[in-house]
Amino acid sequence: MNLFGFPRILLAHLPTPLERLDRLSKELGGPEIWIKRDDCTGLSTGGNKTRKLEFLMAEAQALQADTVVTYGATQSNHARQTAAFASKLGMDCHILVQNRIGSTDSNYTSNGNVLLNHLHGATILRCAASADIQVEVAALSEELREQGRKVFVIPAGGSNPVGALGYVDCALEFVSQIRNRGLAIDHLVTATGSCGTQAGLIVGLRVANAGIGLTGISVKQPRAVQEENVFNLALETADLIGRPDVLTRRDVVADSSYVGPGYGVPGEDTLEAIRMFAQLEGILLDPVYSGKAAAGLIDYCRKGRFKRANKVGFLHTGGSTSLFAFDAFFADCHETRTSSP
Repeated sequence: MNLFGFPRILLAHLPTPLERLDRLSKELGGPEIWIKRDDCTGLSTGGNKTRKLEFLMAEAQALQADTVVTYGATQSNHARQTAAFASKLGMDCHILVQNRIGSTDSNYTSNGNVLLNHLHGATILRCAASADIQVEVAALSEELREQGRKVFVIPAGGSNPVGALGYVDCALEFVSQIRNRGLAIDHLVTATGSCGTQAGLIVGLRVANAGIGLTGISVKQPRAVQEENVFNLALETADLIGRPDVLTRRDVVADSSYVGPGYGVPGEDTLEAIRMFAQLEGILLDPVYSGKAAAGLIDYCRKGRFKRANKVGFLHTGGSTSLFAFDAFFADCHETRTSSP
């Protein structure tokens, strides 16, 4: 199938690369690991939200919006990519952010994605962590409309059925890549947070009859909650493309074992995963999403849940820009040596 019937703004750098991670695979003693580089989608360092925004911003344009409003955590990758997309299209962008981890580190509050939001010309409004973000979004949107603006609200992570189309398309792209190479991938692992990426992937893999298992590594919610949320969004997405019968509840698997100290706070396993990918493959992960997903992947390999003969895919959702906001977690990286004269 194709998604040509849905409005879309083609700005992402697609298809994203598919690479074999030889050194990581060897370090873990198998399986053979392949990475789908959705950190390379373009627009302000890329990431998974660019695919979603191709469809969401097309909807905004169809409604003749001149202003987009969205929201997320202080270091939201989605906010940064939305700001970049809006600047490319000449639209105003307003972002409501919440400091959900309570950090007062100036790098966390002002560097990384926050810096790039400002560079893209977005207006940033900080909300208390305890605030009802939906109420705040509604109030801001109404205020802007009273000023004569045509406002389009994008949900957190761009995760609604329209946004999830980006990952239906990604799944079809991925399946095409592996089939063209004669490559049989047994399982795919990725981060799951606001649900749109995993929901879209599930639908796309089932539509393609790919026979590939998918595990989402939850970055926040308990397993039962995450799986139910992903399944509901996947059902809505499948219905949107006219394939409501394409999936079952058994297709949705989320593992919350690697959340660590909480959303937005990397545990030791996440920090190890970030170092391993950086030092073995030259690939940067982020501490909130892809780092936790990689921690799950690494642990699965070490525990034998993936066998040596398996070929496993890892979808990199991007976000490395936020590393600059989490530098306090990498104290050892600040050590330098002075060369002898």
